[in-house]
Formats: sequence, C-alpha cells, structure tokens
Amino acid sequence: MPPRRVLIMGAAGRDFHNFNVVFRDDPQTEVVAFTATQIPFIDDRRYPASLAGPRYPEGIQIHDESELVPLIRDLDVDDVVFSYSDISHTYVMHVASTVLAAGASFRLLGPDDTMLQPTVPTVAVTAVRTGVGKSQTTRAVAGALKDAGKRVVAVRHPMPYGDLAAQRVQRYAELADLDRYDCTIEEREEYEPHIASGTVIYAGVDYGAILEQAQAECDVLLWDGGNNDLPFYRPNVWIALVDPLRAGHELAYHPGETNLRAADVVVINKMDSATPDQVAQLEDTIAEANPAATVVRANSRVSCDDPDAIRGKRVLVVEDGPTLTHGEMKIGAGVVAAQRLGAAAIVDPRPWAIGTIAETFAKYDVGHVLPAMGYSEGQLDEMAKIIAAADVDVVVIGTPIDLRSVIRIDKPAVRVRYDLEVLPDSPQLRDILAPVL
Repeated sequence: MPPRRVLIMGAAGRDFHNFNVVFRDDPQTEVVAFTATQIPFIDDRRYPASLAGPRYPEGIQIHDESELVPLIRDLDVDDVVFSYSDISHTYVMHVASTVLAAGASFRLLGPDDTMLQPTVPTVAVTAVRTGVGKSQTTRAVAGALKDAGKRVVAVRHPMPYGDLAAQRVQRYAELADLDRYDCTIEEREEYEPHIASGTVIYAGVDYGAILEQAQAECDVLLWDGGNNDLPFYRPNVWIALVDPLRAGHELAYHPGETNLRAADVVVINKMDSATPDQVAQLEDTIAEANPAATVVRANSRVSCDDPDAIRGKRVLVVEDGPTLTHGEMKIGAGVVAAQRLGAAAIVDPRPWAIGTIAETFAKYDVGHVLPAMGYSEGQLDEMAKIIAAADVDVVVIGTPIDLRSVIRIDKPAVRVRYDLEVLPDSPQLRDILAPVL
C-alpha cells in the first residue's frame, strides 16, 4: 500500500507538534501540506527541512486555510488532521463536513498519540477557553512549587511566528532573551512574567527536544498551556480552568471540553466577577462531566499601579489580543479596573483604527477596547499610532506585559494585572499539588 497522503490544518503550534510526534518518521504516511489560520503572517511559507526530517528534504509548504478544498483535490489528500484549538464544536464539524464532501477523511489526534512522557513529575495548566486565567494560575502554581523547595521549569505552548528553524528550542532565563529571540507581544506576554519571577521557561517548535533539555534542570515540569489546547506532555496533575462569565462554553469548544473531562483539578476562576447563578450552572456541569475532579474556587484579583490616575478620566483600555479575538471576551483586567476605579468613560478606539488592527475590529467583536496585536513591527506601529490619535486622558494597559517596553506611549498610562487568589474555604494549591510534592 502506498503511504496515506495527509494534510494538517493548524495555526503554527499544535499542527507542528502533531507532525513531529506522529507523522515525521512514519513511513505509512506522507504529509503533503499544512494549512494555517487564526494568526497573521504564518501562511505562504514552508515548514523547514531541518525540522521536517530526512523524509522531507524540501520541507513542507504551508498554505492559507482558504485553499483547503482545492488542496485536497490537487494533492490527492487521503486524510485531513485538524490540529488547532479554541474552536466551537459546530465549526469543527463544518470543517469536517467540508473535508468529507471533498472526498478525504477527517481526523482528530488524541492524547495517547500526541503526549510525550516526561521523566520528572509534571503539572499541566489548561483551560476550556482562551482568556480564563491560565497565566495567573501557572504563576501561582510555580510559586507554590518553589515554596515547597522544588526546582521548577515551565514549558509554554508554542507560538512560533518567525524563523521556525531558529525557534526549534528556545530557553528564556532573563529579559534580554526576549530581545535575543525577537519575540512578538504575544510571546512576551507569556514569557516575561515567568522570567520576572525567576522561573526558566522553554518554548519553540520541537517539543521532544525541548523536553529533553527542560526536564534535565528541574524537579517538577510545568506545562503552561495555550488557548484551550491539550498538554503536549503527560501530566501527573492535570489542571483545567473554567470561566463562569462564559458558563456553557466549557461544553461547546474543542478541545476545551476534553480538558474539562480529563482534568484531575478544575479551577473555577473569576468568582469575584460572576453571579451566583453563573457559578451554580458551572458547578452542575463539572459534577456531571467530571465528578471525580477536585474543584478549586478562586478570584482573579485586579491590581493597579496608580488607581487615582483612572478615577474620573476618559480612558483607552488595551487588553490581551487573543483573549479578545478567538477567546471572544470583551473585558479583561483593564476593563475591570477601569470600571471598579471609577473611570468617567471607556473610549471606543475604533474611530482611530488603522491597518491590520482595523481588520481585526472588522473580523471580531471585541468591544470598546484595543486588542494588543503585536505579531510584527507593522502592527506595533499601528498600535502606537492608534493610541497617539485617541482622544483620551489615560491609557489603561491590561496586557500581561507593560506595553511601554515595546511601543512609545506619550499619554499618561497605568498598568493593571490579574493574580490568582484561591478562596480560603477551597482546596489550596498545596493540596492539589500533593502528587508531585
């Protein structure tokens, strides 16, 4: 039998991992193309031969997802493997129907095929949707492990939007590494808080090679998940975050529902922003979908470096981009702080939107906030120009990093952030981490 011809649908992350782990060395399959979506500037390039291995001496072409149907026909594709995250179940099945109508089979790869086995105890932090609070939870878990005397190394879900070959294995131990690897805003938002707290963090493209290096320098490995994807490494403690502000989404998005059903621990975050009815709906869902899970209840505590600067002012709020776009949120730490601290108005930035950020507003309903889209120098320049033009008194920076470190902001600005605050009557982090302590 000739090898089955495979096309992998992705967004520069899970797709490459699935290829590396499942298909790269499999003589019974031939990957003939990737398609890319969600993230700007990743289509129309090639997965390099240095990563693809000796079976692919010319690498593998990456196409825009809009070309899916003609690619299935022109490349005689047998199997289409769906390999990206935070997608509604309805959308996934629409894609499956499109693939089937074109004549190919549609596949989803599971944990047993794609998880690598670490040699050290491992904790995974995942979620049912983007924007639930994984980053603050991961920081809190790292802190609890360190307080218990453990050496901790974090590994972040991939965000390789530049030179893939150069990004095979990246180790971040100091802030200068962010410049050395020419990180985008999205990468800085995830890596900088770990570095600032003294945690070494790895990321890249080849998560087998990353695992070998990362586990060699830690007592406990910490998987820092992206979007609502599954862990790449098999965890001893699997944590999934759920969001009462989006109650119902935990059963409606892929693969977030899998995280909910598979997790050892389910964290109900944002208790301080949710209504009792929202929390009760979520608790009923957890009890039905994963009755064996330990349930942790927590607040997302908002802090501001200058609360008085917000009161009575017209503010422009800048929030984390992915949380607003494919996470479908309209609020984050910046909006919550502006509302609680008495801003006179949260000003809609759309009248001043330009370029690709104007396109983002057209594509996504993100509310009256500015999404921090920093995948290129051009987008950084667009953000700076929008902020400069906006008729506001103060800029409220709700992103995980201080934007003033990457773009010029001439207006008065304050920074706000979320931190995880486990409720006193809930199981504590030290309790749920017992299997790795």
